[in-house]
Amino acid sequence: MRALDEAGIDGEVIVADNGSTDGSTDLARSAGAQVVHVGPKGYGNALMHGIAASQGRFIVMADADDSYDLLEIPKFVDKLRQGAELAQGCRLPRGGGKIMPGAMPFLHRWWGNPMFSQLARSWFGSPVNDVYCGMRGFTRQFYDEMDLRCTGMEFATEMILKSAVNRRKIAEVPITLHRDGRIAGRPHLRTFRDGWRTLRFFLLFSPRWLFLFPGLGSLLLGVVGYVVAYPQMGFQIAGHLVKFDVNTLLVASLMLLIGFQAIMFAVFTKAFAISVGLLPTDPRMDRFLRIINLERALILAAGMMVIGLAMIGVALNKWRLVGFGPLDYPQSLRWVIPGSTLVALGFESILASFFLSVLGLRRK
Repeated sequence: MRALDEAGIDGEVIVADNGSTDGSTDLARSAGAQVVHVGPKGYGNALMHGIAASQGRFIVMADADDSYDLLEIPKFVDKLRQGAELAQGCRLPRGGGKIMPGAMPFLHRWWGNPMFSQLARSWFGSPVNDVYCGMRGFTRQFYDEMDLRCTGMEFATEMILKSAVNRRKIAEVPITLHRDGRIAGRPHLRTFRDGWRTLRFFLLFSPRWLFLFPGLGSLLLGVVGYVVAYPQMGFQIAGHLVKFDVNTLLVASLMLLIGFQAIMFAVFTKAFAISVGLLPTDPRMDRFLRIINLERALILAAGMMVIGLAMIGVALNKWRLVGFGPLDYPQSLRWVIPGSTLVALGFESILASFFLSVLGLRRK
């Protein structure tokens, strides 16, 4: 209230209560705040209900545990008035912030927060240096357009990542983090549990890093395996002849299958995320779906299966020629392994094509 009064800001204070029993809601009302009781548990749920009850053009959110100095609210409002859509607080010295002694656990300060902030910058192009900072301001239009979905602690991270991938105007506000004023109970944040939840959310929000890049790596290993194993290439390594044969061919086929499946999952995830509004439309994705439509994909898949079955047929014929007796396995497997791999890839491609077509229908 003092921050609004001293800065001449026409505003209101909303307290989102998520089941507190210590009398804090009565204190909030007596100080002039509007208390919104939120039944569903979760950080995101509390914020969503509090924001829904607010009426201002600008919204500033912060934890109510004394760790943030709410007299710094005008700094966020100034950034929003200057044109920023999201004014993100920064407690870390890298972004001009300050952390008071004992205000942030060692692992959070020196490992977790800097690591995830760097991932947000490198994976999503976010300009923020403190992705976990819970004090931030944003415009109502920005909030409505972001269509945030996470009801737990990922809510704040979702806001950062969505604003970055949608290329919204983001400004950073250096602030000071104080030791929280809790006298009972434990902080809600759990280092390793919530660290894993953040990493999981980052990966789910980025099909490239979760599926595409590992898939391309696996596919490349498979191709290299075929290049050296199919012609039975050998290399002198430390005075020994190392020869690649059917065992390498079998592992290479495994890498091709894993890589193909991972890449397909990347395409599926991207299509789904776009269809439900988690990610913005991507011209590259639209171009891919235009080029590799259902009919063309089915033709390619059928071609792979025909070639694969033909190779297996050659192996069967070789078996017939020896009266269905013992075979020269290093030679026969040179037909069976690639043939089986092509049949599997072709069948997977048929299933993937139809599934992607279903996702494409939902995107329109």
